[in-house]
Amino acid sequence: MAKVIALANQKGGVGKTTSAINLAASLAVLEKKVLLIDADPQANATSGTGFDLRNVKTSIYECLVDDVNPKDVILKNEDIPNLDLIPSHIDLVGAEIEMLNLPNREHMLKNVIAKIRDNYDYILIDCSPSLGLITVNALTAADSVMIPVQCEYFALEGLGKLLNTIKIIQARLNPDLQIEGFLLTMYDARLRLSNQVVDEVKKHFQSMVFETIIQRNIKLSEAPSYGKPVILYDAASTGSLNYLNLAREVLQRNEDIQLANEKKTK
Repeated sequence: MAKVIALANQKGGVGKTTSAINLAASLAVLEKKVLLIDADPQANATSGTGFDLRNVKTSIYECLVDDVNPKDVILKNEDIPNLDLIPSHIDLVGAEIEMLNLPNREHMLKNVIAKIRDNYDYILIDCSPSLGLITVNALTAADSVMIPVQCEYFALEGLGKLLNTIKIIQARLNPDLQIEGFLLTMYDARLRLSNQVVDEVKKHFQSMVFETIIQRNIKLSEAPSYGKPVILYDAASTGSLNYLNLAREVLQRNEDIQLANEKKTK
């Protein structure tokens, strides 16, 4: 059964979609069966993995609103066989309004994922930069949430709101939701400010911060315009190596948790 990880931060421009695309691709390259769900109406994770939005006929929107089977929506990545995608569409903007009066509206994405969860090792959800109903759905469906934090001045601004939302979700909708970790992104070793933010985040969140830090990298910025994860665009780039290391760290953390749980049950 898949581990479901939501990537969330209501602050835009923190490297959330970049991280969703490249972590998914890196896990797939490391021979894990991965599904990436694009739950952002901007659909950047869809175009960033090489799919033309003009050719997307059905998306996560139809799964949520029209109860379309997700198996009929999944797109296969030809370049990375282990990586599948449930695409997004601009129609998703209206989904929150259409879902408002539905029973169990916060659990609709969880119900979608339940139909395909056994087919994957990891399911990653790229959330929109908001704390709206679709993001609440993602956090309700997820086992854990990964929080990208850019190494810039306003990095910690708004984190309090996100953490408060996570606490509310834990209390009311998903008591098993964990924080997978804080991922530091857009790091520039030449800037004192970047190092200050790293120190501040590590001081606040300690072991919850991933050891891997995603550095600013031109290849990482260029890759989406070619519709490719950076590992396909330039496998030797710093960005590619960073996300491979992150994928290994995610695998290591989850194997350690699994071993610990197995010991408890013995």
